[in-house]
Amino acid sequence: MAIAVTALASCSSTEPAPKPDLARDIAGKVTADAMTTHLRKLQEIADANKGSRAEGTPGFDASVDYVVKVLKDKGFDVQTPEFDRLDRTEGGNPTLTVAGRAYRVDQASLLVGTPPGGLNAITLRPQKAQGCSAADYGAVSTKGAIAVVDDTGCSVGVKQNAAVAKGAVGLLVVSTPGTTGTAGLFTPGYYQQLTIPVGVVDSNADAALRRTNAPVKLVLDSKPVMVKTRNVVAQTKTGDTMNVVLAGARLDSSPHSPGINDNGSAVAALLETASALGAQPKVTNAVRFVFWGSEAEGPAKYLGGLAGDQLEDIALYLGADALGSPNAGYFTYDGDQSGQPNPDIPAQSVPAGSAGIERTLAGNLNLGGVRPADMPLSRAADYAPFLAAGVPIGGLTGGTSQRKTEVQARLWGGQAGVAFDPNYHTPRDNIDNVDRKALSVMGQAFAIAVSTYAQAVDGVNGVPPRDQRHRNRP
Repeated sequence: MAIAVTALASCSSTEPAPKPDLARDIAGKVTADAMTTHLRKLQEIADANKGSRAEGTPGFDASVDYVVKVLKDKGFDVQTPEFDRLDRTEGGNPTLTVAGRAYRVDQASLLVGTPPGGLNAITLRPQKAQGCSAADYGAVSTKGAIAVVDDTGCSVGVKQNAAVAKGAVGLLVVSTPGTTGTAGLFTPGYYQQLTIPVGVVDSNADAALRRTNAPVKLVLDSKPVMVKTRNVVAQTKTGDTMNVVLAGARLDSSPHSPGINDNGSAVAALLETASALGAQPKVTNAVRFVFWGSEAEGPAKYLGGLAGDQLEDIALYLGADALGSPNAGYFTYDGDQSGQPNPDIPAQSVPAGSAGIERTLAGNLNLGGVRPADMPLSRAADYAPFLAAGVPIGGLTGGTSQRKTEVQARLWGGQAGVAFDPNYHTPRDNIDNVDRKALSVMGQAFAIAVSTYAQAVDGVNGVPPRDQRHRNRP
């Protein structure tokens, strides 16, 4: 059953007005049966590849091939841009030696090590411990020294940039589990921003550093192992390319899992929405579909590769994750910050327009017969790089490892005290454990949002117009 349409105000484009029932038409085609066809294929791919579609495996490559074929069959021109991603680090023995005693160090600068023999330098601290700006250092110059900061206030990339601005040749971040710090310290792909050796030490090493003014020796010698992966990108051939509606979902599974709910369900919704629209729909704004090769880094690499004004051309980002959770919730990403906020994401940092996107999605879910709830924003999700870039974001999820509360069970049914998806990241995340009702309601709500914004990005639930967009380059 198709969900009724959440309307936006009329479009401001000079293109002919689209069919008013476009969103309803699209929703009628994005059915549980249609999406399940894609889920079956993804299950077959996993079954043929040791039960996994994880990035860097033949199962992922086969998933890419399938998505590309479906899109090409619908008339889309498809690109599969390749990028390098850090898979792991190997070897080495990262240590900090203070007054002849060695302390363990976590190597944060995964692509940047110390010179052969280590980095020998004195340590200095900013006047304001978090070291998030050059002003935090006051009159302290760290030229030729290793800066020592705490784990609060900003990301490690920001801390490094402030230290480098004051002349530091290395950085140590003191992080103690259980404190109020650490949240937001490591953003997706953070290590790509680091240009000097950066390590993380505990309170014992910090105490030793405070007892000496002599040079210390920092050794960061683990070596990176890179892998190649791909995003899949397809865009409608019609619509304003300066007002792109970008819809995305992670394509790979976790290791040792078929990944049919996480995140095959969102892939299926995205594919079926693209199929229903077709490559040349009568729309006002272009729609771009992206299937991420890596949740943390696929979007960041994609945004980093945009040239000129292409970042400003993206009007908004719609994401989807785990739409068919077996103990389903019905969540919208909290773009208006009306729920319990993530302290790592200040309300003022959420791009203008995100609240309107949430209202659109929430309205679609209400009209689909379910009452939505807020999912706090996260720095680890696929939309996080868009959030950081200033692009309005929104999306849907059925929940994963979080446990359903008594209130939520009364609201949506299901079992309280049990994870929304008890099969998350396990071999049991298969086609037999997808909730078809949740898949249908969430998939249609997502498709309606895509086609609604394809018709207009202004209005009460719209986003800032092209000349009022303020983007932050990655």
